[in-house]
Amino acid sequence: MSHRKLIIIGSGPAGYTAALYASRADLKPLVIEGHEPGGQLTTTTEVDNFPGFPEGIMGPELMANMKKQTLRFGTEYLTSLVTDLDTSKRPFTLKTENGQEFTADTIILATGASAKYLGLPNEKALIGRGVSACATCDGFFYRDRVVYVVGGGDTAMEEANFLTKFASKVYIVHRRDTLRASKPMQQKAFDNPKIEFVWDSEVCEIIANDAGVNAIKIRNLKTGEETVRETDGLFMGIGHKPNTDFLKGKVELDEHGFIVTGKHPDTSVPGIFACGDVQDSYYRQAISAAGSGCMAAIRAERFLEDN
Repeated sequence: MSHRKLIIIGSGPAGYTAALYASRADLKPLVIEGHEPGGQLTTTTEVDNFPGFPEGIMGPELMANMKKQTLRFGTEYLTSLVTDLDTSKRPFTLKTENGQEFTADTIILATGASAKYLGLPNEKALIGRGVSACATCDGFFYRDRVVYVVGGGDTAMEEANFLTKFASKVYIVHRRDTLRASKPMQQKAFDNPKIEFVWDSEVCEIIANDAGVNAIKIRNLKTGEETVRETDGLFMGIGHKPNTDFLKGKVELDEHGFIVTGKHPDTSVPGIFACGDVQDSYYRQAISAAGSGCMAAIRAERFLEDN
């Protein structure tokens, strides 16, 4: 069994930034990066809203650069999943899927959250080519275009309203004839002249050409009628699922499964910190995740100094 001062579980902007600060503080962190090193940004194309890149940068390239920077300062990586974590006493003990066991004086949780998708056959292949789960990230690319948003909760209303800053028309496809969103969010969408609702319906097929999405097929759930509608983009507004299944009963989670943190990135267990989308259901941006990774690493360093 190997012992570390600090183990970071998860990669992406939060995990990589935590690793950068921790390695520069000589904590010699081990990052257990999971099956998708780099997180959600590795599935995006151009990133235009991360400071320091005036011409933009491809998501995979940004993540590769972040990782390369941490390696320069001695961060160690393990491509595996954590399957069990004992938070009852320090040093903490964790096990990975390949049977390795580690102990750690401190842990940073940066496992992120996964956008929910519809499960259609070509959906994942079209991410960044007309399919998106982040209007804030990709809305700019749909100026004067027609786009569709799937969902009926606050997430869908937020996505749709944001997209009207750019798109000429935004359609919201919802499976029922009433919304689940909060009343203020509903009213905001109803009052927006660019938004139109497609009730009692679901997207049953995404149609694409070499350039990407160019239409979707919508099925009316009451009549069974299917119609093909031309569109330039399809946005998922059905929420995010935090990657915290292995943390149930280990640290405090909210009703949606996100890690509960206070003013600082401290979890309910002293010595365990959380950063990025796994504890942030509101901003969900690469830059906010990176900032919280910095804070988590500094908190871990100071915790070790005090203990």
